[in-house]
Amino acid sequence: MRHFEFVVDRDHARAVNEVGRAIRRLRLLAFTAVVVLALGTAGMILLAHPYSYLLAVVFAMATVTALFVAVWTPHRSRIEKLYAEGDLVPAVISGRQDERITLLALVNLAKSDAGPRYALITRVVSDLPGHRGDTGEQVPAVAVRSDRAPRTVGDLRPAVTAMPIAWATTDRAVIERARTLIHPAEWRLLADNLRLADKVGTADAKRLLLDPRQLPEELRG
Repeated sequence: MRHFEFVVDRDHARAVNEVGRAIRRLRLLAFTAVVVLALGTAGMILLAHPYSYLLAVVFAMATVTALFVAVWTPHRSRIEKLYAEGDLVPAVISGRQDERITLLALVNLAKSDAGPRYALITRVVSDLPGHRGDTGEQVPAVAVRSDRAPRTVGDLRPAVTAMPIAWATTDRAVIERARTLIHPAEWRLLADNLRLADKVGTADAKRLLLDPRQLPEELRG
């Protein structure tokens, strides 16, 4: 794992970080579910019917689950924590349509105790401050798991997404420092495979595993 340490600008991240927005939406939905399910629980109890009591138990369990998600999500998914624990990865702009920018990123999906297993993933973003937005531009990012699965599944990590460093800082020197920490071979690999972005985006798993035998010597581990 290759981590990148820097100071996260919280105000900037709150304004532009799309992962943070998704987390806030999830938390709002969870709190809404808590209210609805709690009212449902109370309603089933007031019906005072044998079957309604059973439903009340189901509603109560769902309420506790929703409350757990609402309370636990901010702790598990704090932006600072995601940047600190995420693997520093390369991403490049593969294209843009209207106001949407497509990023093509290279991530290692292998377990930490196994050899590298690289894959290409894409992410469509609406804002990329600190970058010009030109096709082929290098965008250092961190890999973030995009689901709630365990940290590893089988021989590969679960689905990941790329979260640009530019979503957490306005300091271009920080972005440049992150860029230089990524091996040139990784940037070259992405540049040589820009044409695969559309294929990755339409894949069922939203990722394209790369044949280790076709990787540059520097990435074969």
